[in-house]
Amino acid sequence: MKKILLGLCAFVLFCSHVMYLKLDNYFLEPNTSATIQLFNGTFEKSENVIDRDRMLDASLMGNGERIKVEDSQWAEKDSITILNFNTGNEGTWVAGISTAPRSIEMDAKAFNDYLEHEGIADMLESRSENGTLDSAAVEKYSKHVKTIFQVGSKRTDDWQKALGYPIEFVPLENPYDLNTGDSIRVKLLRNGKPLSDQLVYADFRAQADGHSHDESSEEHGHSQNEQVKDGHTHDGESQNGHSHGKESNSHSHDENSEHGHSHGQNEEKGHTHDKPEAKEHSHDGKAPHSHDHEDKASNHNHEAKEKVESHQHTSGQKLRTDANGIVTAALTADGIWYLQTIHLVNTEEEGFTHESNWTTLTFEVTHGHGEDTHIHDDDHEHEDGIPSYVYWIGSILLVGILFFWFNRKK
Repeated sequence: MKKILLGLCAFVLFCSHVMYLKLDNYFLEPNTSATIQLFNGTFEKSENVIDRDRMLDASLMGNGERIKVEDSQWAEKDSITILNFNTGNEGTWVAGISTAPRSIEMDAKAFNDYLEHEGIADMLESRSENGTLDSAAVEKYSKHVKTIFQVGSKRTDDWQKALGYPIEFVPLENPYDLNTGDSIRVKLLRNGKPLSDQLVYADFRAQADGHSHDESSEEHGHSQNEQVKDGHTHDGESQNGHSHGKESNSHSHDENSEHGHSHGQNEEKGHTHDKPEAKEHSHDGKAPHSHDHEDKASNHNHEAKEKVESHQHTSGQKLRTDANGIVTAALTADGIWYLQTIHLVNTEEEGFTHESNWTTLTFEVTHGHGEDTHIHDDDHEHEDGIPSYVYWIGSILLVGILFFWFNRKK
């Protein structure tokens, strides 16, 4: 019975929520109603809503004006926090949210597992080199997220304006001037200054039916029914999250979490990890999963049955900022692209051992839109630029000439 109780307690631990701002449609019409979704979990699934009193800033930036989001504009659906707004005039718009700091206490093993799980390799390496892998941690953390979307066809320069968050990505070119196959340069700022030598991950998810140039958001984007059953939490609002605590030899960013990645014995509800160095695992898409951490199963190990999805918590391109805080990401495919990083450092602030600031940036990339991009087949033009009607007229003339030629010979 004791083992069962320990297993149930362990079910609420280990893993973290990354926060993203997402749209079903990144290409919107001017002066129309629209929504932005705030996900807290993975890019595919939000594990919990975010209380408004946690948001230090919620802003929309467009046409040179920064607009404060009012509390009345927020709604909730299942585990997703939804922002309702009017798109306003044409331009390239930015939405941003910055949260207040929270704290969490972890024992040494849970902290090391968390560093590995979230791809915070520099801190893990530092602890190893300094002989502090056995040291517990009290982490102060906050999250600061942005998304860029296009209203109408007019491009404006709002995309390049920093919102003044503790950490944030600022593009060096408008994402909506770029197409699939291009690269984008993005600067990472920490307290307004370039952050060098920082690990950044860039990845994308394809839209359900291609790009989102369709007002029917049910056919484009990430609907709730399409979300995969996988989530990780590093947050304080979760009712279905993951907790961190000494008692469970784990870590959590939510004192009230009720479920998550387990380190116990309920293997029928999840999976286990074999190799601690593995940074990739696969999931059975038909069932939730848990991270089991017992004395005999402290390694990360995932069982795969039938059709299994490959999953990395820090997947995609692994980049590092240069001396000017700049990374260059190759936009290799159509889809919703996101950059993410966790800046975690030691701190001497009273009551804490570490401080982390999390940030993400999302935008859409497509193969090209507009009059001066690509030519569609339904334009009835050939690759050499000769209109198709020229070929039709030529064919008719040729048939007519041959007809009269044969009739004259008869």
